Amino acid sequence: MDLNLNNKRVLITAASSGIGKAIAEAFLEEGAEVAICSRNKKNLINAVKEIKKSKMREPLWVVCNINKKADIEHTVQVVNKEFGGIDILVNNCGGPEPGYFENLNDKKWKDAFDQVMLSAIRFTRLALLNMIAQEWGRIINITSISVKQPIDNLILSNSLRSGLTAMAKTLSNEVGKYNITVNNVAPGYTLTPRLYELAFARAKEAGVTHEDILVSMANEVPMNRLGRPDEIAGLVTFLASDRAGYITGTTIPVDGGIVKSVL
Repeated sequence: MDLNLNNKRVLITAASSGIGKAIAEAFLEEGAEVAICSRNKKNLINAVKEIKKSKMREPLWVVCNINKKADIEHTVQVVNKEFGGIDILVNNCGGPEPGYFENLNDKKWKDAFDQVMLSAIRFTRLALLNMIAQEWGRIINITSISVKQPIDNLILSNSLRSGLTAMAKTLSNEVGKYNITVNNVAPGYTLTPRLYELAFARAKEAGVTHEDILVSMANEVPMNRLGRPDEIAGLVTFLASDRAGYITGTTIPVDGGIVKSVL
């Protein structure tokens, strides 16, 4: 299927590994111009090398701590200078730290808010300028199945990703008249560094190995396996295409069926 994304200008945040990196690779395969950012320069450089080796093309890269307003503004300025604007924005970020309510102080809540919600708000605000001017755009937020089915010990992620989901739904109503869609993709248990982080945390708490935790996670999924980052990327590229031009304000799980809700 030709998604007609050739030469579309894409910015993907927190994309030096995992789901973000897989999304960058998928857009490059479709012929898009791709920019990625991450706060770790070494990881970014390694990701670019790996992507170039496998895809024969490399993305533009910018060091960016998405918790910092100045870094976000600098990143968008660089992408606008190199690409002339942003057609497709993919708001991605690492998950906030695990923890129960009684163990999380104000700073941890504020840091999580900056990371999950405010970063997406800031990137979106800047990217929308070009999208509205050209009357076309795509905003896709990578959230989590926790917005549909909260996960124990992840109260920061459950709360703030749900807030981002509500923001996106409201925004979709405001910008639909400009032919801009806003959607959320909610990954389930996907083999990424974040999943290993959660597995190690659960293993420590339960007194078992992280391999045991990964097996138990897979057993929770009706498809009896964990997801791959490229499976998330496939949906993201579709939502970015004109074939998905009438889909907006939605949250779509990619979870192997683990979410039990009807909608």
